[in-house]
Amino acid sequence: MRLDKFIANFTLYSRKEVKKLIRAKRITVNDSIASRPEMQVDEEADTISLDGQWIGYEPYIYYLLNKPQNCLSTTRPGPTAIVTDFLPANEVEIYQPFPVGRLDKDTEGLLLLTNDGDFAHDLLSPKKLVSKEYYAEIEGIVTEEDVKAFAKGLTIDQGDHCAPSQLDILATDPAKNRSEITVTLTEGKYHQVKRMFQAVGKEVIYLQRFRIGSLYLPEELELGQTFKLLPEEAQLALKNETK
Repeated sequence: MRLDKFIANFTLYSRKEVKKLIRAKRITVNDSIASRPEMQVDEEADTISLDGQWIGYEPYIYYLLNKPQNCLSTTRPGPTAIVTDFLPANEVEIYQPFPVGRLDKDTEGLLLLTNDGDFAHDLLSPKKLVSKEYYAEIEGIVTEEDVKAFAKGLTIDQGDHCAPSQLDILATDPAKNRSEITVTLTEGKYHQVKRMFQAVGKEVIYLQRFRIGSLYLPEELELGQTFKLLPEEAQLALKNETK
């Protein structure tokens, strides 16, 4: 790759600005001052620096976001906060990451953002059957009959059929008519968890996703905070857990 193209790709400098940096002798390649913008560099093997600071080759980025409520899973700016608002602005501009799938506006928890299209395709592919686990607080008492109905596969509104899912009851409070549950899905239908509980006569009042595949939401990660993943850490999302 041309030196000026490499630096423009992985910094906020334009190629015109990079040429000025080269003329000012601020760019080095393998500790030697670069003199030509058209110089060919090996982006994976050569060490390229600006003012002594290494410019790393990073074709793909992976971020784990603890998504807060009142935030849209989109990259399109609008009156409401969007998920890329929580990433470093320079990386958003350089890499243009996007959310892998979506969480509803009022749903919290684990959301992945990346610029790796193949990774996103694999994670969302129905053939991969990637499991996603949610914690929810429910208006109503969740019963063993509901557990069986979820395991069998529910038909929800408009005749939409859901694949079998695992529903676990954590606690029930008859006095408050409330339940706490976890549910594990391998699909991602629109408002699926909410619609599934509506199908059994109950309402989701709080929803959080805390696991995708074998990748968990870190307990210490506050709402609105992000954690940059190594490629091998991101791959955990594609490896289902066995319970």
